[in-house]
Amino acid sequence: MHPALVMFRRLDRYIVPVLILAGWEAFSRSGALPAALLPAPSTVTWAWADWVFGTDGNTLTYSGHWLFDMLASLSRVLAGFAIATALAVSIGVAIGWSRTVEVIIEPTLQTLRPIPPVSWIPLAIIWFGIANKPAIFLVFLGAFFPILLNTIHGVKTCDRNLIRAGAMVGGGNRQLLRFIVLPAALPSIFAGLRIGIGSAWMLTVTAEMVAVKSGLGYVLWDSYYFLRYDLVLAAMASIGLLGFLSDFGIRLVMARVLHWQRNTTIQSGES
Repeated sequence: MHPALVMFRRLDRYIVPVLILAGWEAFSRSGALPAALLPAPSTVTWAWADWVFGTDGNTLTYSGHWLFDMLASLSRVLAGFAIATALAVSIGVAIGWSRTVEVIIEPTLQTLRPIPPVSWIPLAIIWFGIANKPAIFLVFLGAFFPILLNTIHGVKTCDRNLIRAGAMVGGGNRQLLRFIVLPAALPSIFAGLRIGIGSAWMLTVTAEMVAVKSGLGYVLWDSYYFLRYDLVLAAMASIGLLGFLSDFGIRLVMARVLHWQRNTTIQSGES
């Protein structure tokens, strides 16, 4: 392959972000909108740098406080996501494998699923108070249903012939689930985990706006009240970056666990 083409393929993923940032910078500096209402990326970066490193104190009380805010949000996301993963995978496998469990549990879950997680905020505050627990509860709600539905789908779409073959060699239900059904469902489960981690980040920010006094979502909302839209955008960028890194981590685990898919799928052919 030509070296120029190789270089282009390495850089092509940066083309769209660079174009967006350049257009945003040019539009902000054009004066079409007041600079305070639409800060340029360079202004946002300056505020973000002070928030992270405490460079010149332009973010006042938040100067140099980014790490603490990030860890507060990250701990809530990991706690809620871990609980959601454990429960959703367990219940999803049970619903997908057993018709009886499906009849008993799934109608209730499908009734609860359309309820927006943010509508649980008043009850979460009443039940858990103003602290981490309501935020973790909302994160759990946001991540639970995507993981659950994908797990059910993965179990139900397992090749019946594989299960028959396992049963013919003497495999019981436990062996069939462990060695055939779960491995076959893993691609769908990981798809649910990737959707769930995105929902978890969205919900932790919503929760931090009303239920706690720390974290990236709280900084975003507090900055809005003081018209610091550069810090609002820095908080949004922080959340997007952490969401991207969380998804990247799941993709790394997925590539390692689903190594048997290597060189057999479209995705592996792209790498």
